[in-house]
Amino acid sequence: MVGERWVVIFVLAVACKLRWADGQPKPQVPCFFIFGDSLVDAGNNNKLPTDAKVNYPPYGVDYPKGATGRFCNGKTSADVLAEKLGFGHHIPPYASASDQALLQGVNYASGSAGIRDETGQHMGENIPFNKQLENHKATISRMVGASGDNQTTNNLLKKCLYYVGLGSNDYLNNYFLPQRYPTSKTFTLDAYAKALVTQFSEQITTLYNNGARKFILSGVGNIGCIPQAMRLYGTNSTVCVISMNQAIALFNTGLVALVNQFNQKFADGKFIYINCTGMVIQDPFALGLKYFTSGCCEVNELGQCAADIAPCAKRSEYLFWDSFHPTEAMNVITATRTYTAEMPTDTFPMDARSLAQLDLAAPKAT
Repeated sequence: MVGERWVVIFVLAVACKLRWADGQPKPQVPCFFIFGDSLVDAGNNNKLPTDAKVNYPPYGVDYPKGATGRFCNGKTSADVLAEKLGFGHHIPPYASASDQALLQGVNYASGSAGIRDETGQHMGENIPFNKQLENHKATISRMVGASGDNQTTNNLLKKCLYYVGLGSNDYLNNYFLPQRYPTSKTFTLDAYAKALVTQFSEQITTLYNNGARKFILSGVGNIGCIPQAMRLYGTNSTVCVISMNQAIALFNTGLVALVNQFNQKFADGKFIYINCTGMVIQDPFALGLKYFTSGCCEVNELGQCAADIAPCAKRSEYLFWDSFHPTEAMNVITATRTYTAEMPTDTFPMDARSLAQLDLAAPKAT
């Protein structure tokens, strides 16, 4: 596996050239690593014994490769962000990534996974954040083995972008399922949010200790506005399930404070927060999203698309694809605003484009 060709490939991946051999612009970062849940899963759950997998039609109806395991009709927000960063391909799932592909990043995300290890386990096996971190450590070892040099790999990782988006399932598939999990009996909502942020802090520190320096930390979106939540809990004549949105607001507030803390603590790193709740469209009609209380596909008892049933025709007009996940149209909106903030509240303290271009080795202004 390790030979002259491997070394050449590695050097090419690290080298600072303006363009690739095919004339395409070089990506803005040498590699992009993705950690998360079904919102960005690219197929890691396909071979797991779980109900949380969607490698069947109509999923992928608008994706070039069809049903790959993405919980969407087309591209996820991570796919769109990879395109914005200049990658000529979407970041492959860890479950099927070749050694050669590792050099430009891996997607570790897993449907139903959470910050807590037990989250989502009632649906079957998933890859929780702690296991995703273990998989990333294994990736680093493979990269070191390819280059034969720890320092070369470390220098590369410092320039890479790390996207982390977890927490939704710790509420939807844990706290708000008291018949399955004891957390709502053990924690108040405030205490639960603090416990999640504390554990998340330790996990992000692990990533930092393994060489990561550029972090995109995504807040949790308004889970009280997804069709499944409104169906199960009712809205009491309001637009969304207010209590659920109030719960995740506690977590997001803690995450913003954590970003501030990390930016003060780690002078050689940079952390940004993505305000997913702020990106929820105030006026969906203004962007052509006419339908936002139900999904585009016919769903089964799990809230996922029923297999092999044709979805709605006007998918670009729907905010939700199934009862949980956004359409590609919505993913394009959120990823675009993550990359280049449209509003000052979209990202904090900078957007992903600025983070990608940031030279952390440059001397700090005095």
